[in-house]
Amino acid sequence: MTEDTRPPESQMEQLDAVILGAGFAGLCQLRKLRDDLGLKARIYDKAGGVGGTWYWNRYPGARSDTESFVYEYSFDRQLYEDWRWSDRYPRQPEILRYLEHCADRWNLHPDITLNTTVEKVWWNDDSNRWNVQTDKGDWVSARWVVNGLGLLSAPYTPDIPGIEKFEGRLIHTSRWPDEDIDFSDKRVGVIGVGSTGVQVISELGPKAKDLTVFLRRPQYSVPARHGPLPETEVQAILDDYDNYFEGVRKSATCFGFEESATSFEDVSPEERERIFEKGWEKGGGFAFMFGTFNDIAVNEDANRAAQDFIRKKIGQIVTDPAKAALLQPDDWYARRPLCDPGYFETFNRDNVRIANVKDHPIRDFDGKTIITDEGEFEIDILIFATGFDSVTGNHVRIDFRGRDGIKLRDVWADGPRAYFGLCVPGFPNMFSIYGPPGPFTNQPPAIEWQCQWVAETIAYVNGSTFTTIEATPEAEEAYLNECIEIAESTLFAKLDWWVMGTNIPGKPRAVSFYMGGMGNYIDKLEAATANDYEGFALAGEQQRALQDA
Repeated sequence: MTEDTRPPESQMEQLDAVILGAGFAGLCQLRKLRDDLGLKARIYDKAGGVGGTWYWNRYPGARSDTESFVYEYSFDRQLYEDWRWSDRYPRQPEILRYLEHCADRWNLHPDITLNTTVEKVWWNDDSNRWNVQTDKGDWVSARWVVNGLGLLSAPYTPDIPGIEKFEGRLIHTSRWPDEDIDFSDKRVGVIGVGSTGVQVISELGPKAKDLTVFLRRPQYSVPARHGPLPETEVQAILDDYDNYFEGVRKSATCFGFEESATSFEDVSPEERERIFEKGWEKGGGFAFMFGTFNDIAVNEDANRAAQDFIRKKIGQIVTDPAKAALLQPDDWYARRPLCDPGYFETFNRDNVRIANVKDHPIRDFDGKTIITDEGEFEIDILIFATGFDSVTGNHVRIDFRGRDGIKLRDVWADGPRAYFGLCVPGFPNMFSIYGPPGPFTNQPPAIEWQCQWVAETIAYVNGSTFTTIEATPEAEEAYLNECIEIAESTLFAKLDWWVMGTNIPGKPRAVSFYMGGMGNYIDKLEAATANDYEGFALAGEQQRALQDA
């Protein structure tokens, strides 16, 4: 164990709460702890501004694939009424402006420390407080720690043979440089065709001199149907505001659209085709998966029908048969359901080509030449749209130590485990907002609900004679087993992808989400809370008094 070099706690600045991350979760939690509870709280973030993932992901084409009317806070109704999005699926600069506006509106900046990395979060068994050290060498003491670190925020770059010899420019999408790049005379390569890759390719196809997509695993995607959000839709939400957002939170996915109640087997082949066609024309990846039929994620026949429908569309859109064949996936339609602004159409351009690196992997680099078994490709800028060390990446990069010095990275060595994705046994008075394994949903509504639960729980403990709260090992184990059972009943668990942790070499395959729906998640956590915080251990003066009696 590393030598404990902490100064005496009396020499540390005293806070009520430390919050890690200044994205959707961190800003919401600071607002609730500081303004609603009157606590002395502070956010730390390594970024140079607020926004979380929307601060870092500035790549061309970056935008939400969740519709704007549910990709914002709802607890501040006046904010909801005042803010108007320019598009149904807003771009990154607009989302960042929204979060900056929230920080300004609530005057959060005095309690946000930026350009600062938290390196150690150590529990003090003697004082029942957390000691937090930053990269500046400063230590602070806090009774509570709330993690808003994000699931998709620790960049991953694959180890490709010879990459160190590449003399062109390398850029990871999540660390995009803060500058305007003229692509008109550039030969651009893109590695990765997930959500980010699809957006980058769609954006740069018309702009780059040449664009080469190094394609290993093609993706299913449906049109996004970008465009302004009709004022009538916004007004309909405002007219039934509380009921609307209660419905969003109690739905399975929190995406705000009507989730299908129709089973694939209950309708004729002709009706199935009509429903798929309607979903394609309406647009939106999540709406296509969860709004057409209620069993695409669990029924193999329904999933195969969705696969066939999208593959047929790809064949109709892409005019070059060789390109169309390479772009058609052959696995389950159960990864993140993508939507795009013309991704497949981009491959009809003469300046866009595909390097089939599944059958012909990259072998080496020579100057600006990328060498594969298929041929050589001259590239000026190589873009890695290769995603993240997802779910646990940022958590294990910080030295979290709980009771008796137990390390979180050791506890999670075989995969993340936390009661309701919020609390880990042995790490008292610590919560993770949208931590693993939490609900598999649209994030902002789930984040907001969890932040409120955390605030109410902290208020409860602060108003009692208890000192600490943490999950019990038994409750955590039972919850994790439930998450595993639900996940294994879906097609999501049949794939190797970031949700299962398998996009990172050597990372254990693990269930990282509760896939039973947000409504069920809320019901279960509310029931546990009402039952005297069932599954949580509350300790302190009151407990000791009872033991002494």
